[in-house]
Amino acid sequence: MGENSTGSVASGKGAHAPGQDQPAAADAAPGDGARKQGAAALALGALGVVYGDIGTSPLYALRETVIAANGATEGAVLPAHFAPGIVIGVLSLILWTLTLIVTIKYVVIVMRADNNGEGGTLTLVALAQRAMGRRSLVLFLGMAGAAMFFGDAVVTPAISVLSAVEGLKLVTPVFEQNPNYILWIAIAILLLLFGVQSHGTARVASWFGPITLVWFIVIGLLGLLHIADDARVLHAINPLSGVRFVMDHPGVSLAVLGSVCLAVTGAEALYADMGHFGRKPIQSAWFFVVFPSLALNYLGQGALVLADPSAMENPFYKLAPGWFLLPLVILATAATIIACQAVLTGAYSLTQQAIQLGLMPRLEIRHTSETQHGQIYLPRVNAILRIIVIALVLGFQSSSALAHAYGISVFGTMIMTTILTYFVVWRVWSWKAWLAAAMMAPFFVIEFAFLAANLMKFFQGGFVPVFLAGGLIFLMATWVKGNGILFAKTRKVDVPLVELVGMLAKSPPHKVSGTAVFLTSDPETAPTALLHNLKHNKVLHEKNVILTVKSADTPRVPDSERVAIEPIAEGFWKVRLTFGYMESPNIPRGLAVLRKLGFKFDIMSTSFFLSRRSIRPAAQSGMSLWRDKIFIALARNATDATDFFQIPTGRVVEVGTQVTV
Repeated sequence: MGENSTGSVASGKGAHAPGQDQPAAADAAPGDGARKQGAAALALGALGVVYGDIGTSPLYALRETVIAANGATEGAVLPAHFAPGIVIGVLSLILWTLTLIVTIKYVVIVMRADNNGEGGTLTLVALAQRAMGRRSLVLFLGMAGAAMFFGDAVVTPAISVLSAVEGLKLVTPVFEQNPNYILWIAIAILLLLFGVQSHGTARVASWFGPITLVWFIVIGLLGLLHIADDARVLHAINPLSGVRFVMDHPGVSLAVLGSVCLAVTGAEALYADMGHFGRKPIQSAWFFVVFPSLALNYLGQGALVLADPSAMENPFYKLAPGWFLLPLVILATAATIIACQAVLTGAYSLTQQAIQLGLMPRLEIRHTSETQHGQIYLPRVNAILRIIVIALVLGFQSSSALAHAYGISVFGTMIMTTILTYFVVWRVWSWKAWLAAAMMAPFFVIEFAFLAANLMKFFQGGFVPVFLAGGLIFLMATWVKGNGILFAKTRKVDVPLVELVGMLAKSPPHKVSGTAVFLTSDPETAPTALLHNLKHNKVLHEKNVILTVKSADTPRVPDSERVAIEPIAEGFWKVRLTFGYMESPNIPRGLAVLRKLGFKFDIMSTSFFLSRRSIRPAAQSGMSLWRDKIFIALARNATDATDFFQIPTGRVVEVGTQVTV
């Protein structure tokens, strides 16, 4: 890869697009203000944001699992009788999957692997890289986990809303006779959901917790009222019932596991949203509200099916008395909308982290709340998710059909989390390697079995999250590699900064008042914009700041550690700004910290010089020509640096250069 002129990229742990300079403002942690509230209020908030997805799983999980165990397929006539061993065995698998994967792995173990209170797949990547360096394996695991999460983010809204609205079939035969009505109602709800994202969720978020609490209380009570229908269902509490089922029915075990996984969708949210509410409120909500309600509801559904096999058509809604059916459908729809909102919010946050870690090109990020920094909206991400979700609803047309597409992304993400947690336990917690492996290996084996079971449904719909995740991994890998190649090869023709400053001292150009800020990825070389300013304008500012911005492996950086300044010569300073991977870029606010260090800085007399690169493919490169073109397309579609870094447009001077990659 050659280059006609060098440009500047603000870089650190993660590099941004060619010519992108990477700074950010000192944002308060989303959870800081929240943690001043009482534990009960935080736990209530966690119900709506964290547990919406897993809380709506009873709508379809048991139904799909028992049908899979009995060998029926969608549209097939259900048998008049379900063997008690099948129902009890399946129910035992669901309950103990919740216990082992969610309770022990996530709530007890993984939530201890926090990064200054933050969690999530990319947080594990940051922790592992801090201890092991920027290893390609760790980076790949992070990319894979993030990509799988996006697979979950498109399937969750589709299956959740469809499963809730399908309850209308039991309210009136009109919807049973005209299934397209269900389809269009679900699409209307989803379009409304995606349409309001740009307005933020601050106004309605206060209702999420209370509505979800009502949901859990209702489903728990409905289940409790039906356990007495057939007390044999209590045998499902014994884990041997699940083991016995697998041993007695080896032929359908994989198919069953492929549906059992539906009960733990959304488990990753426990860890990903830890920074918003804290570990203890999330744990308290799980142990005292969520898990008991889920267990009671599943047991109630199981007892109902044992007593009345015809209830298998829709065991969740069959729990409700006739007079309560319509209110339950409305409540379920509200709960699924909340679950979808939580997933979308997670997708926005994960994208922001990926951008800051250099895994994706910068995208427009809008803040929808003046007080809560975690309230963000990404228009492009929202548009892409909307198109895919609507396409899934139209393509699969029922929650049962969509169930085939669900498990691969869920357990793909879980496996990545398990492996990354192993590295954290081994290198960050300083456990012996064999001891860390002994703790995490059982979860890996269980999750791999679930993943293998779901891969059997690849051609029934499982290909959707696989292709989506594979495409995202490829794009992220191309972005990372392209940036690395571009950075390495442009350094070969760069002018050393010290050498340039020495030449200017011997033969000073005309000086003008004010401060010039030049962004660069390499503080040892002269920024392209500085060279072009000298070449074409033949002037130099009184104060010249060579700015390098780095992304830290912590979620946020305090102002006391934000800025490092080093004088080079008269009129020249090197400044390094450091920002956490969950902070939003804001150069002026970041540079304002310089005043505390004695550096006089006035935004109104400051000019920001940015390099706008025009990239062309080269005959010889570190990537194939077609991959070069993909990298160039990603760079061209990156958001304008001025907007992304929140620089006043009237203070920006852009210098165009052309490079080849």
